Amino acid sequence: MQNRVVITGLGVVAPNGVGLDAFTNALKKGLSGIKHDSELERLQFSCQISGKPELSPELIAEYFTELELRNFNASGILYGVIAGLDAWKDAGLSIEENEEPDWDSGTIFGSGTSGIEKFRESIYKIDDFQTRRLGSTVVAQTMNSGVSAYLGGKLGLGNQVTTNSSACTTGTESVLMAYERIKLGHAKRILAGSTSDSGPYIWGGFDAMKVCTFKHNDSPESGSRPMSASASGFVPGSGAGVLVLEDLETALSRGARIYAEVLGGNVNSGGQRGSGSMTAPNSVAVQKCISSALENAKISTSEIDLINGHLTATSKDALEIENWSIALNRRGKDFPYVNALKSIIGHCLSAAGSIELVAAVLQLHQGFISPNTNCEDLNSEIISIIDKSRIPTQLINSDLNIIAKASFGFGDVNGCVILKKYNQLSI
Repeated sequence: MQNRVVITGLGVVAPNGVGLDAFTNALKKGLSGIKHDSELERLQFSCQISGKPELSPELIAEYFTELELRNFNASGILYGVIAGLDAWKDAGLSIEENEEPDWDSGTIFGSGTSGIEKFRESIYKIDDFQTRRLGSTVVAQTMNSGVSAYLGGKLGLGNQVTTNSSACTTGTESVLMAYERIKLGHAKRILAGSTSDSGPYIWGGFDAMKVCTFKHNDSPESGSRPMSASASGFVPGSGAGVLVLEDLETALSRGARIYAEVLGGNVNSGGQRGSGSMTAPNSVAVQKCISSALENAKISTSEIDLINGHLTATSKDALEIENWSIALNRRGKDFPYVNALKSIIGHCLSAAGSIELVAAVLQLHQGFISPNTNCEDLNSEIISIIDKSRIPTQLINSDLNIIAKASFGFGDVNGCVILKKYNQLSI
């Protein structure tokens, strides 16, 4: 017998809101966190706007001692730890100082890179024959598992403590990995999420590839334009999103608030075959990922109320909508509502899936559909597939039941999670 898996805690550090209250307010009002980036301008990037969370010294001091901050000051680690501890607290869980670890709880916390500025500093010191001046924490700050290791120690986690990395699919994949582990009874509780560093050393490669917009340096908030005819590339972003996944029986036994249930999902790869490549999706694999997610969740295509898409504001947006339409066999006004969070946070890379999953859960739990921004001029290929009413530009209060959240990443990798409104009567 397999366990049902529910979500009992959320944490978020996003460009348009740090903490659930600020983030929820931004979602409902369509508030953007994309701003002019003076460092990108100084370095003569083509794209000189970005989405970066704003962390005050006072806020950081609530989570880190001065010594910890000296040792773990990489942006991605700060984002991940703050979001992770917030999610743990939001789930009504405490930090225990026990002699033995919590054998039932673990974390799967993804990242693309970790502490890249520290890594750069290390390279310079080594090249300048200063290896002994690197310090004792350089490894912890630059290893991909830095956040999971930090949280594992901070929370005393005794179950699996690990890190995944699958480009833009990382956060979605971490949640599905946690779901599978709990469903099979290998853990009672997993802190699942992902983080992404900020700054030019992360974003430079994308700017060089010319996949970032350069047309909105003087109008940052209008720069990220998913599903728009005038979309000209993505806006780089960063942050972290975290969800506490728990088996239903354990959640009920401790009286936890339940945000939503994870019905299932799927991850796959297009193998960079057919239309797929390192940077382009294999449409057959995308459609199969969606179809397999529905099959795993044991729901029909007609039951999906809202799609929280990947939708990056590139030329692939129309292809993504087409793939959804084929996989669901739904078109026109029959198509589910769809929203694209990247219009107000940018593309947060390895943190994109987890931040967007937090947004999806909030919409499901509170019963609203966040508005899409910057798509007043909808892509004609998209509206030839679905009715424009399915892409709301105003807040809609709606009693949602099922949301599909998907991420599609570099390397031709895909992930799709199916979330359901929790109904106590269905136990």
